[in-house]
Amino acid sequence: MALIPAERQSRIVDLVSQRPAVGIAELTRLLKVSHMTVRRDIRSLEEAGRVIAIAGGVRLADPTVSREAPHAAKAALNRTAKAAIGAAAARLVPPGASIYLDAGTTILALAARLARRDDLTIVTNDFAVMELLSSQGGSVLHHTGGLVDRENRSAIGDNAARAIRAFQFDIAFISTSSFSNAGLSVTDPGKGVVKEAAVASAASSVLLADSSKFGRRAPYASLPMQAFDTLVTDADFAPECVEALEDLGLSVIRGGGETA
Repeated sequence: MALIPAERQSRIVDLVSQRPAVGIAELTRLLKVSHMTVRRDIRSLEEAGRVIAIAGGVRLADPTVSREAPHAAKAALNRTAKAAIGAAAARLVPPGASIYLDAGTTILALAARLARRDDLTIVTNDFAVMELLSSQGGSVLHHTGGLVDRENRSAIGDNAARAIRAFQFDIAFISTSSFSNAGLSVTDPGKGVVKEAAVASAASSVLLADSSKFGRRAPYASLPMQAFDTLVTDADFAPECVEALEDLGLSVIRGGGETA
């Protein structure tokens, strides 16, 4: 007798709980359904935050993360992916643009690509980004100020958000440590209000995040994925995930600038 969707999805979760990942081909064989049916089940489970699609298969979603790693620890992770994301994102910045750069080490990789330009107006809440940009180039720079998050070297909270609302950006570049098809989540509401203010003040919003951030969950919901026009990620971001985000209206750029 054929399994109903809830039974199939429960079986998928059971399987991925027992090993690092399970291939789609294996799921179609075990569940005796088509690839399309398995992909639909995976998408439903992703939306519920239970699994993550990867290239050719699926893995269990990461547990909720209540605290982000310090800036120095994050800077050491996924350097190649972050450099590729930064290079791709920099190509989106037209001459004379007014932009917001969120806090984060992936954004820092973008800032490194923009540092020698002298035609931009740049607003950021990230102290490492400001340190880099203020040491070279000639763009107009503003820091938001606000409550200092020492571990992540950034400003958060209502005062930072209030400063951001004084600007109108051509593009807001937003980072995240946790996102899914449903949207971003944050470990502190003070981080969320800053991201939300930046997106509300921008004509276009771009999310920068490598594939390791997808499927992670933090305690506080922030922006939905529909708030963004573009996701810039790395080449390892699963095709199934790309398809799901494109269905939400996002353009997805992977790796060295390939539009998926």
